[in-house]
Amino acid sequence: QEHYGGLNGLTVTWIGDGNNVLHSIMTSAAKLGMHLRIATPRGFEPDLRITKITEQYSKEYGTKLLFTTDPLEAADGANVLVTDTWISMGQEEEKKERLKAFQGYQITMQTAKSAASNWSFLHCLPRKPEEVDDEVFYSPRSLVFQEAENRKWTI
Repeated sequence: QEHYGGLNGLTVTWIGDGNNVLHSIMTSAAKLGMHLRIATPRGFEPDLRITKITEQYSKEYGTKLLFTTDPLEAADGANVLVTDTWISMGQEEEKKERLKAFQGYQITMQTAKSAASNWSFLHCLPRKPEEVDDEVFYSPRSLVFQEAENRKWTI
């Protein structure tokens, strides 16, 4: 909101694990007027209960919703590209399998080629290079440090 001046009509794309951070975005995006595009590997989709709620909210608030396994399809037209850790606390022994499953899900400038011309990048940190490359993470498109500062004020 701070960056774009408002949220209504923005397209947010999540590329990564169907985790708790995605669940929070899913349950709030439509209420804020944002379209949501989600790319997760098979087997790493968000919780089905949250998905059903999200579909209901999308219909209720008139927003678009896409679920796919293709990160490039999800990134198409996105104003905001978002990811988070692929290996959450308690999943450390799954690291090898998860890294294999998430091949092709790293956010790069190639991922952003079909995004909106004003695209930006968010990550709630800490970030691992396999999730987003340095070129995107340290680019002027990256709002991760402003995001971290804003999170400070909510604590």
